[in-house]
Amino acid sequence: MVRPDFPAALLAAQQELHETTPARSTLYDRLPGSVEAHGGFKDPDIWRPREPPASEGWPQEDQASVQRQLELELASSVSTHAFWTTLEGPARVTARMMIKHARDTPVA
Repeated sequence: MVRPDFPAALLAAQQELHETTPARSTLYDRLPGSVEAHGGFKDPDIWRPREPPASEGWPQEDQASVQRQLELELASSVSTHAFWTTLEGPARVTARMMIKHARDTPVA
């Protein structure tokens, strides 16, 4: 399949989503596992026992971060774009896979 002529707004949203996801991962990697402070606990009565350690919680400025919200909005913008209604069946599926790499490959 030849790469579809994706609308500029769709390409821009996909590119921003591509850049936002690693930024969120970096944010999560440097923060404690719990947003709110807690003293840790044991939960032995579930199918997979766990013992989360005590956590000071996230700093206030990180709790207010819009990183996750931005990622959700971008994902929604890409997945619900009107362009997808112009394709059907396997062509739509293929195009959805292709847009993830649209910036990597030149237009044919």
